[in-house]
Amino acid sequence: MKKPNVKANKKGFTLLELMVVLVILGALIGMVAPNILGRSDDAKVSVAKTQIRNLMSALDLYKLDNGNYPSTSQGLEALVNQPTGFPEAKNWKSGGYVKKLPLDPWGTDFVYISPGASGDYDLIALGSDGREGGEENAADVSQSDL
Repeated sequence: MKKPNVKANKKGFTLLELMVVLVILGALIGMVAPNILGRSDDAKVSVAKTQIRNLMSALDLYKLDNGNYPSTSQGLEALVNQPTGFPEAKNWKSGGYVKKLPLDPWGTDFVYISPGASGDYDLIALGSDGREGGEENAADVSQSDL
């Protein structure tokens, strides 16, 4: 009995077909990638706003316990370790108000000023440029942006 010729029945893709598929994939990636990559800056701003909200909640708890917000010199570190100096933190919560101070999404410390221009304090993420002010992606994010 003779075996059928298996090689004759196999078909593959031609080079032209592969090139067409690669061109189509390249065009799709070219259209989709800028939309996805452009969103990373929006995501960082959203994360900064969430971090600011969390720090604001911790600062409010600090004020409830101690009667005031930390001074500028005591800074946000007063949420982690009991501060010294004025104003005194008489009822500082053992263990702190946050376990660790976060960096903003751009890898820098938040700016804390008490008393701030907006009232009790200002809490600011300096944006992608790491400096006050800025426009678009480099713009500051503060509690007034929430």
